[in-house]
Amino acid sequence: MQTLLEQVTQFASDAHGSQRRKFIDEPYIVHPIRVMEICKGYTSDPAVLAAALLHDVLEDTSVTKDEISKFLLTQMDDATTRRTVQLVDELTDRFVKAAYPQLNRRTRKSREAERLAATSGDAQTIKYADIIDNSAEFASQETDFTHVFLRECHSLLKKMDKGNQALRERAMKVVEGEIAKLK
Repeated sequence: MQTLLEQVTQFASDAHGSQRRKFIDEPYIVHPIRVMEICKGYTSDPAVLAAALLHDVLEDTSVTKDEISKFLLTQMDDATTRRTVQLVDELTDRFVKAAYPQLNRRTRKSREAERLAATSGDAQTIKYADIIDNSAEFASQETDFTHVFLRECHSLLKKMDKGNQALRERAMKVVEGEIAKLK
């Protein structure tokens, strides 16, 4: 499994290229690795761990689902590849500004929350880990956006209840803790 995760990490790193995190000056790939490591504490499912590494690839790069699938088929069986690609697809935001410029952020995020509430438990588990990692990063900045972001995460966690419950509780505590620090 370690070799698989190393290969998927390299693919994701290549896909993200020179992208950097918004608020912390580090290569973008560091975030998906942390998300995967958080997930690893709750599951050993290769599809979940691979999807955690790839969770932002469709949203933030020019790599397509077909390209991800072709790569994964060189690393894992067909069924695991399909599950991994499905999870990455479920985690890819649909209600983005570019696709819905007529909608304000609140409306887009509300629709995205409803969509994510209907995703699989495995996708939600990865999203919990994503929220944990992002919350720490955004909270370190203490901007007006930090308050908005953390409230959005809290609302999202209330709606997403199908994933790993221990990780969900951890994510709720992290978000609530960061909100409390800002008061």
